Amino acid sequence: MNAHRVGYARVSTQDQDLTAQTEGLQALGVPRELIFTDHGLTGRNRDRPGLERALAAVRAGDTFTVTKLDRLARSIPDARDIANELVAKNVTLSIGGSVYDPTDPVGKLLFNVLAMVAEFESDIIRARTREGMAIAKAKGRLKGRKSSVSESKRKHLIELVNAGKHTKVEIAEIVGISRPTLYRELDRYRIAQEAAEVPAQSPTGP
Repeated sequence: MNAHRVGYARVSTQDQDLTAQTEGLQALGVPRELIFTDHGLTGRNRDRPGLERALAAVRAGDTFTVTKLDRLARSIPDARDIANELVAKNVTLSIGGSVYDPTDPVGKLLFNVLAMVAEFESDIIRARTREGMAIAKAKGRLKGRKSSVSESKRKHLIELVNAGKHTKVEIAEIVGISRPTLYRELDRYRIAQEAAEVPAQSPTGP
């Protein structure tokens, strides 16, 4: 059986684009049909359908490929869980073209060091986001204004955005809110994800 490269790409928010990552994976030799993606999911969220499909697609001898480690996981426990799964399947990991063999002691050490760096960077980003929000609120830019959208409407609009089947104009009409309100709610959602992102009890990853 021929070995394959299986790719995975992820962005944390709906307004981010996967194009750069998918093109990067193709440049690393991953066929388009073997690139799996998650849109609007953080690296600390282990319940990622695209990641599960990618891990299910690899076979012994294959190479699991990502452009950067933080696209795969943002915490050490999750990185280790993924590495253990790759080891069990006899699959190597390629990060931006550098190949790591999780079964090799040196490769395992380097992978763990990278996972520590990814987690540290994630912690720094969250700290800066919270600090920025605190400063903005202190200056009156946020003004403590509460959302006028009900929780049920907010949940519905997020589900519609994540489903990707409607334009934002259509979603505003379906939910029954104005477009400016829709964009404000999406901004609140994005900020909440970035600022309140916390490690799961066990899994987390690059």
